[in-house]
Amino acid sequence: MTVWSVHGDGRRLRDGEVVAPNERLSWPLTIGLGVQHVAAMFSATVVVPLATGFPVTTTLLFSGLGTLLFLVITRNRIPAYLGSSFAFIAPLQAAAGETPAAKLGGVLVGGLLLMGVGVAVKALGVRLLESVMPPVVTGAVVVIIGLKLTPDAADSFGKQPLIAVVTLGVVLGCTLVPRGLLSRVSILVGVLAGWLTAVLTGGIDPDKLDRLGAAGWVGLPQIQSPEFRPSVILLVIPVVLVLVAENVGHVKAVAAITGRNVDGTVGDALIANGLSTSLAGAGGGSGTTTYAENIGVMAISRVHSTATYVVAALVAVLLSLSPKFGALIDTVPAGVLGGASLLLYGMIGLIGVRIWQQNAVDFADPVNLTVVAVAVAAGVGDLELTLGGMTVDGIGWGCLAVVAGHPLLRWLHRGGEFTGGIRPRG
Repeated sequence: MTVWSVHGDGRRLRDGEVVAPNERLSWPLTIGLGVQHVAAMFSATVVVPLATGFPVTTTLLFSGLGTLLFLVITRNRIPAYLGSSFAFIAPLQAAAGETPAAKLGGVLVGGLLLMGVGVAVKALGVRLLESVMPPVVTGAVVVIIGLKLTPDAADSFGKQPLIAVVTLGVVLGCTLVPRGLLSRVSILVGVLAGWLTAVLTGGIDPDKLDRLGAAGWVGLPQIQSPEFRPSVILLVIPVVLVLVAENVGHVKAVAAITGRNVDGTVGDALIANGLSTSLAGAGGGSGTTTYAENIGVMAISRVHSTATYVVAALVAVLLSLSPKFGALIDTVPAGVLGGASLLLYGMIGLIGVRIWQQNAVDFADPVNLTVVAVAVAAGVGDLELTLGGMTVDGIGWGCLAVVAGHPLLRWLHRGGEFTGGIRPRG
């Protein structure tokens, strides 16, 4: 495990200064930045259990525990948060006639398969993945994930435009105008400003406020046991490929942001995410994945310290024990989420473009051009097809198209000038 060293005096940062993953600021600042990561991941993390019928507090519990496992297994080298994976929504909704326990069994098996991929990568080397997932592919996956989510942000933005404009305006103002700490916690400040605006303008659902008053302060999350049914497991298996693509894409995005080569930890990241997903499936939570939202926050704040993610994970675990806080977060209106997410999701897409630029991906190469064009169009256009009773959405088809299509077309076109879409250096 990496031991954190204090960055400077730990109390202040100069403009443009970056805090490395193995560094931390003073604990008060680190805690504040960790809370910002909680604010970034919370809305997306609770959407998945709401859509699949799993308990929200249980999912939050395993999200925090999974993040701690991830940081330990990757030896604190990859700053990332593990939240609920949207890839599980389609197959679990397709298994609507099955019991919650059977759905959990599918999640658990999906996690085990992801761990198996991680073990293979560790044993055979990261080149096993790089051969089918070069920068042109990982960049496309990040672009698809970021831009596919933007319509959801725009939809939420349109529901409460005034609140959304205030939220986004405060985030942009804190990020670009002031100097110092305020720019580092711009997302959190923007969310608070938007929420206060909603309170003053009556933009919060009264029923949610009533539930907030009635909720208890302390309560244990609901734990459930899984059962295994082949019909559900077969629906979940394709999710593993999406999770692999997401994890590799996010690891590449983290490498691009931090300026560090973390290819040697890809296998560990896959194992950790698989273990986290299996643990969630064994106890009643949704499957997990590394979160693009938190990568976006890290890009804005330029604080890459894994200590902030430890804080976020511990806060998530504590919050899972408080129904009152869960009800409070549920009062955050759509306009606040839309205003903050519009910026974060757009930045995620541009991180994928940055991966292409840094690796000199050549889009004059017809293989790169055609595969990425189809994949991004399918992903961002939200291509949705049903095969054998299973509905796969745009992210799924986009990731499958670029991950499977690139090596196939490269093999058919192997007489081309470049390998893997990267122009030879020197």
